[in-house]
Amino acid sequence: MNVQAVILDFDGVIADTEPIHFRVFRTVLAEEGYSLTAEDYTERYLGFDDAGAFRAVAGDEGRPLGEDRVTELVARKSRLMDAALAASDVLFAGAPDAIRSLSAVLPLAIASGALRGEIVAVLRRAGLLASFRAIVAAGDTTAGKPAPDPYLRAVALLGVSAGRAVAVEDSHWGLASARAAGLGTIAVATSYPASALPMADLVVPDLASVTLERLAALPLRQR
Repeated sequence: MNVQAVILDFDGVIADTEPIHFRVFRTVLAEEGYSLTAEDYTERYLGFDDAGAFRAVAGDEGRPLGEDRVTELVARKSRLMDAALAASDVLFAGAPDAIRSLSAVLPLAIASGALRGEIVAVLRRAGLLASFRAIVAAGDTTAGKPAPDPYLRAVALLGVSAGRAVAVEDSHWGLASARAAGLGTIAVATSYPASALPMADLVVPDLASVTLERLAALPLRQR
């Protein structure tokens, strides 16, 4: 197999958390007098980390936020997310088995715009934390997705070539990040329909469909 590592996004790939993120973002933004619709979140903001999303919404409404205020809103959202994540099982059906199957053969990492505490809490509760050799979370790189930085950091932590690694993503922001870093790409059609993800090397319904056989057949650029 040419693939030497698999790097997963978190929200929308491992965990069905995008609807929760939207609800919490909307709550926090409403308290500040900003509006956010489900359509706008999906089309314009889903791929940003928390700070980037708050900046983008405020900027688009013509009332930009200072960095101290952004930091405060991120912390407020984090508290609400922690409570929401603790109250329910958010993993996609089949995701735990897929992660265990892949990690038995290949090193796995996460490259996500989610906060590290959110990622670790969900994985630890599911008994999956040890399946990942590295986690790149919000704030771990100078630039977030769609910049290549999160994936470049992840492959560096794993000690593999970007051209021998495959990213699993659910959005065009994440796919752009992975492709810019030189990784092969698989898209899961959990947040967007397959027709909206044509830039991926392969589109599958969900993480459970990312099998070793499909990885072995994936063409890699190996640059």
